[in-house]
Amino acid sequence: MSETKNIRVRFAPSPTGFLHVGGLRTALYNFLFARKHNGVFVLRVEDTDRTRYVQGAVENLIETLGWTGLEFDEGPGKGGNFKPYIQSERIEFYRRYVEILLEQKKAYRCFCTSERLEEMRKQQEKMKIPPKYDRKCLYLSESEVRQSINDKTPYALRMKIPERTTVSFHDVIRGTVEFESDRIDDQVLLKSDGYPTYHLANVVDDHLMEISHVIRGEEWLSSTPKHVLLYQYFGWGLPIFAHLPLLLNPDRSKLSKRQGDVAVEEYRAKGYLPEALINFVALLGWNPGDNREIFHIDELIKEFSLERVGKSGAVFNLEKLLWINQQHIRQMSEERLAEMVHVALEKAGWGGQPRDYVKRVIRLMKERVTLVNDFVTFGSYFFTDSFNYDEKAVKKNWSPESPAHIEALLQKMEKISDLNQASAEEVLRKTAEEQHVSAGKIIHAVRLALTGRAVGPGLFELMEVLGKEKVVQRLKNAVRNLVT
Repeated sequence: MSETKNIRVRFAPSPTGFLHVGGLRTALYNFLFARKHNGVFVLRVEDTDRTRYVQGAVENLIETLGWTGLEFDEGPGKGGNFKPYIQSERIEFYRRYVEILLEQKKAYRCFCTSERLEEMRKQQEKMKIPPKYDRKCLYLSESEVRQSINDKTPYALRMKIPERTTVSFHDVIRGTVEFESDRIDDQVLLKSDGYPTYHLANVVDDHLMEISHVIRGEEWLSSTPKHVLLYQYFGWGLPIFAHLPLLLNPDRSKLSKRQGDVAVEEYRAKGYLPEALINFVALLGWNPGDNREIFHIDELIKEFSLERVGKSGAVFNLEKLLWINQQHIRQMSEERLAEMVHVALEKAGWGGQPRDYVKRVIRLMKERVTLVNDFVTFGSYFFTDSFNYDEKAVKKNWSPESPAHIEALLQKMEKISDLNQASAEEVLRKTAEEQHVSAGKIIHAVRLALTGRAVGPGLFELMEVLGKEKVVQRLKNAVRNLVT
């Protein structure tokens, strides 16, 4: 099968909660590959494990993918030539194909109870034998099978794995991969509740939906020989496989909730930009072949190739994500940033700020923030007069002489008709000169009075943005309220 002809790829998550960043990377690589080769990106919801199904997860998944900009071409809500795209609505397909396997003696009924299977696993663990079904039901006679069916004994359908066979396939990232069939379990294909397992539904749907490339996480590599055998049993051609490397914590353990946020929604809520998250996730396993680290989606589409995806695990470095986010903020237009900051302000209860004022704040803080929410959290004093004075900053920057210095500054400031950077600096330095103190001593006290903090943007630019009325009022408040 040509790698650049009739490309059809799919992202096939289970609706078990939020979108994991590992899932986002899988979706992204499929999206990039499809877009680069003018192919089709399919979203398929694999919801056949009803015990793990979470209400509303499908809608959340689609909305989150939309936020990241990974628009799918076919899928729930969009339709396509291979609908439905939700597996729980495709049950009859799977039952039909598993009947074919039964007829060909490539599958068999398993009447074992969960209790027996659990006991079998415990015994295997004690004997240090790899867990694997003992094939008790494979050797039932036809009369025993008929009797169990007549007795309405619940059963699952298992795949019959051939003995003493090497199952091999080519993986774009890993080359030739081989598994010995004696180490492969007789996988359940259809559960006793009538729902298929991932393995059956995955293969049937990938074939029926004409998926050309299966790009998924490394955790599915050990399942692939079962899938290859199913393709062979049905007489279908194989898709091209590409198994992506694991995502790791900094300590090289598998990325997990225990060591930090793993849901895309959590990064969105913290003010990360979708462009930055996509940029960062793209580099978790893939590299462009040079030192570039900042990419926009069109550049990723142009540069991406499966051949440049590595085998080794990729470390999820939060500091690098923050840095990438900072770079994207600096490159973003004021208009777009203003929209996002307005949303953050609404959530903080400070909505209704004039758009021009918000843009001026953005201009002042853009080089100092790493997250969109920083404009609100670190720059809260731009949007509310109700703030606390940092105790350490008070001890360091407010002296017994500060009230007198501020009073002297106020006398000059109230005479200014236009408070801007230049006039603010002029009156402050003149006040310092007349008070026989360094300008820095007054600058630190004024910053504390205006923001409650010891650090921030340039003081004179800050004063201009706040405006004369707020500056004068806050200076007066500090004189009244701050004590050493």
